Amino acid sequence: MGRHRKLSDDEQYTRHPKALTPEAREEQLINLAVNLAEKQLMEGTASSQVITHYLKLASSKEKLEKQYLEQKVELAQAKTESIYDGRHIEELYENAINAMRSYGAGFNNTVVDNDDDY
Repeated sequence: MGRHRKLSDDEQYTRHPKALTPEAREEQLINLAVNLAEKQLMEGTASSQVITHYLKLASSKEKLEKQYLEQKVELAQAKTESIYDGRHIEELYENAINAMRSYGAGFNNTVVDNDDDY
């Protein structure tokens, strides 16, 4: 058996097993890219595109746009819930109307004999 040498930080990033799903793989690659960008920024070797990308992320406009998108997602979720709630209410009304109809039909079909009461 051969000796195992200690892996450098760069080598440790490349030794992770591949993710099993496309979504997990995408997340894994994003993490690698961010780690590489961080390393380049710390070493002063980052390209102007990398620097500009992270400067844009820090801008107030970007933060407002991100907040706007988050609120848009929340609104879409609220609308979806409202649609489902509306369907549920319609179902409850329909059940109540059917119950009233069956009660009314049962009441009208019952023969009341008033002669035996007194």
